[in-house]
Amino acid sequence: MQEVDDATYQGALVIVTDTANAPRISDERFAMGDKLIKIDHHPNEEPYGDLMWVQAAASSCSEIIAEFWQLFPEELHMTKEAARLLYAGIVGDTGRFLYPASSPHTLRIAADLIDFGFDYAALNRQIEQISRNVARLSGYVYENLQIDPSGAAYVTFSTEMLENYGVSDAQTSGVVPLPGTIENVLAWAIFVQQPEGYYRARMRSKGPAINGIAKRYHGGGHDLASGANVRDLEEAQKLYEEIQKACIDFPANN
Repeated sequence: MQEVDDATYQGALVIVTDTANAPRISDERFAMGDKLIKIDHHPNEEPYGDLMWVQAAASSCSEIIAEFWQLFPEELHMTKEAARLLYAGIVGDTGRFLYPASSPHTLRIAADLIDFGFDYAALNRQIEQISRNVARLSGYVYENLQIDPSGAAYVTFSTEMLENYGVSDAQTSGVVPLPGTIENVLAWAIFVQQPEGYYRARMRSKGPAINGIAKRYHGGGHDLASGANVRDLEEAQKLYEEIQKACIDFPANN
């Protein structure tokens, strides 16, 4: 990641993307700027910034930014590399256009970006590449996933286990979609222990809304893709029980 010194932040216009609330902004120096713009596609339940552009129905912030370019094609110059990166952002956030947030508008924007001539097939392959260690972790998920008759499921990664597999916390994001490939699994959580001892809960769903659950555990997100934090395995169990209830209630509500 590019290093940015304090002087660059001082008095600057700071733009934060894909971050639902201020505490999740990765660099606290954003507060040193004169103005702050929030661009996001999560529900705007914790507003921040001097200007907010939030489209909760958008598939990704990349879609929002590409749409901004489409609105002002004469004023804004789109390069081949910028188009490639925006396309990658859309593909990543939509799970290769598998998630419900992938709308006809999303696909049209992706097509417009492809028109810039980058090798989108090679980019798709690159996005899907995983290390051998992550491949081994995928096997662990399938082998150890606990599945409830309600359709709820979970698996837990301790820091010791991740160290043994040679996988970082960030790399675990690559295995989060895997439980959804199993039939009868409706919603799931992957609990990843952090060095401080607490657990990050990566939550996904194929139907039941889970963002309300995430909010009750210091998190939030979309209806079908959210994140939360729990103090320990006891609290993780309580979160999972709420996922179970959401799965049980889902058929009755649909």
